[in-house]
Formats: sequence, C-alpha cells, structure tokens
Amino acid sequence: MSKKICVITGTRAEYGLLYPLLLRLKKDKDFKLQIIATNMHLSKEFGLTYKLILKDGFTIDRKVHMLVDDDSPQGISESIGRGITGISRALKKLNPDLVVLLGDRFETFAAATASFISRIPIAHFNGGELTEGVIDDAIRHSITKMSYLHFVSTREYGKRVVQLGESPRRVFVVGSLGLDNIREMPLYSKPEFETRIGFGLGEKNALVTFHPVTLEKDTAERDFKELLKALDGFPQLKIIFTKPNADTEGRSIIKLIDRYVAENPDRSVSFITMGQRGYLSAMKHVDVVIGNSSSGIIEAPSFHKPTVNIGDRQRGRIRADSVIDCEINRHDIAKAIRKSLSADFIRSCRKTRNPYGNGNCADRAAAILKAELKKPMDIKKKFFDINFRAMRI
Repeated sequence: MSKKICVITGTRAEYGLLYPLLLRLKKDKDFKLQIIATNMHLSKEFGLTYKLILKDGFTIDRKVHMLVDDDSPQGISESIGRGITGISRALKKLNPDLVVLLGDRFETFAAATASFISRIPIAHFNGGELTEGVIDDAIRHSITKMSYLHFVSTREYGKRVVQLGESPRRVFVVGSLGLDNIREMPLYSKPEFETRIGFGLGEKNALVTFHPVTLEKDTAERDFKELLKALDGFPQLKIIFTKPNADTEGRSIIKLIDRYVAENPDRSVSFITMGQRGYLSAMKHVDVVIGNSSSGIIEAPSFHKPTVNIGDRQRGRIRADSVIDCEINRHDIAKAIRKSLSADFIRSCRKTRNPYGNGNCADRAAAILKAELKKPMDIKKKFFDINFRAMRI
C-alpha cells in the first residue's frame, strides 16, 4: 500500500526548493503525495503563489489561512497560533504517514508543532544550519527536536543535528535541494528572460534580495537605505529586486523598493515572485547577487557568480569562496560590490566549488524515505548522548 506523505509549504522560495522532491514523490507509486499550502501562498499581497503549485500540475489537498495583516512580533505570533490550529485540522483529515518540512520559518514551526502534537513523524530538510542573525536559528533547532528523519546539506550540519541529541542513524547527508533545480530545470535564455520580465539587462547587472534581520528591532528600514545608497554609487548597474517574505518589518523594505524603482525605472525593476525558474534564470544572467538571502550562499556559487552578503543574517552558514561578506553600511557594501565586479574576483569565481553539493538531492532523499517508511517509526526518541571526554561544564 502506498504511504501517504504530506508536504507542507508556506512560501514561494521554499516551494521552489521542494519542487524536485515533489516531482519524485508524485511519480512514485510507493507514495501518495499530499500538499498543504499555507501562509504567503494564500496572500494576495505576496502573489497568491499557490497558483504556481497548481500550474506545475500538483494538487493542493488543503489550504490553511494563517497570515495576519501585521508583521510585528505580535502579528507573527498570532499567525503561528492560527497556523497550528488550521494545520492540525488539515492533518486530522488527511491522516498522513509522514510530514515533510523544509527550513526554519515561522509557518514551518507551526507545521512542525501541529504534526508533532498529532504524533505524525516529520522528515525535516536543512537542519543543523546556522543563521545567527535571525529568529530562524532557534526555530530551526526546535523543528529538529520535533523531527524524526533529518536530511542535511553538509556533513558539518549533520554533526550539529547529532549534537542536538538526534541519533546518527536518522541523519542523512543529501546536499541541498535547491541545486537539483539548477541541474535539472531548463532556464531561460537571456532574450527570453528579458522578454518575460519586461526589462532589458545592461552591461552590468545585479540581483538584490534583502530580508529583515529578525533578531534586531526597528533596523530593517535603516539597513536597507544603506544598501540603496551604496547602489546609487553604481549608476551603470541594472538592478532586479525581489521583495522580502512576510517577516517582521518586511513591509518597510517593500515600500522602499517600490519607491526606488519608481524613481529609477530605467535601471531597476522589482518582483513579488519570479518563480523558481525565473529566479534561477536571473541568477544565471546577472553579474552579482547582493543582499542577505540564503540563495546567495547556497545557489549562487553553482553559477560561479559573486555574492555580496550583507550583515549578520547568514552568519554561521558554510560558504564558498565566491561569497564576499560586508557590514551594513553604504561604504562597506560599495567596497564589496566593487570587488565583486573586478576582473580578478570574477576569474576566481570560475573555480568555485559549491560546498552544498552538485544536485541529485531529491533522488537520494526519495530513496531514503522509501526505505525508512518500510520500518517502524518510534517517535518516542531516545536522546543521543555524545561522549565529550574532555568537556568541562
């Protein structure tokens, strides 16, 4: 009998990463794929991206509305509460054998909590990673403790999951799902891409994705203005902005992007969502990726493109040599951009090795899921103690 696997997704970016795994689960007769769409997927403000899921040929089994019109900490907490309630009800109806979650956002935390309380085993992707500048760090580790199977992108991240008390037998190093898309997805040619976005690229181009640093208070607007001031120093640079997710203070960044594009229509354009194919095509055709998104750390190196990584949001992540870290001030950002566009640095990026693998993550994960679902899953986990003989407490 087919095993029911429920994938819960709340954002366009997370769905894009899950896409290659969803394809394999859908095609394999040993699995019955279920999908719950929630949070930003169901928001008009963020592009109603559940339509992308349907357009890709998948069925959405349940929709769970959870996002409130408030990106303050109190609003995010209310969204989490709504998510737990709605997802719990959906899981009761669907009764899956396993829930699949990816990442570390607040809607993923709501999904993990609902699944765990419902006594449904969780398979979690991207555990063990660090992003010390945002609340995602604590959320990610909390999801790890509620999960049964762990699919990690590097050996170091796998060791960290074991440090959290998870048995090495249930930790699998599979690489990053996002690299499967780069390997498998046919990306747009430059003329096709320009036509689709209605914007002509220039001699030098940048893809800019900047999110709030959610462990800081009232800094998003100030920080993003520093980035915009730095970009003003490169009038030859054409800019593609992608707007931030539904995070605390995210709307202030969206307003600044809208204003900047209105004032600089010849050299900038912005999107709520480009879809995974559009976003990766943008990465392929620009000269530099700028901001503080994980995509600049994980996906950009596979294109051998420079990344200017701003501030603390991605602090702690393993990174390739193509990533240039800088502080959140216009002078440091401008210095990093100049370096990224220099002939010497561009040459060095051609030799970049991506520490997150080279694709084929979905095949590995699907095979492991198939094998593990044939075994009994005892969610009464024992804490795995590490023998730290030299440790002093």
